[in-house]
Amino acid sequence: MVEKLGLQEVADRIGYTKSAVCHVLKGSYKGKPDKILAAVEEKYSQSPVECPVLGEIAFSRCVEERNRPFAATNPLRVQLYRMCKECGKRQVAAGFNLREVKP
Repeated sequence: MVEKLGLQEVADRIGYTKSAVCHVLKGSYKGKPDKILAAVEEKYSQSPVECPVLGEIAFSRCVEERNRPFAATNPLRVQLYRMCKECGKRQVAAGFNLREVKP
């Protein structure tokens, strides 16, 4: 992704600094790169997952759907909100909610 979008764009999209992403890519990151790598996977992974509501979707869409706010006016959003809270895919990257990722 970095080659395609550039280091700064990827860093901005996953909520980390350009420097942190650069160090992970070089293998010189001082901390544990797990959270950064999980944020990249959540944002860009096209690996298929089985959604109980939508069927087979990309993992990145799964993350988008579970991070969307509740909307009582849309029956599909209500169903997704309820199912996403219980779904096992949520545990794949437990603790790495894209809205909460900090550098």
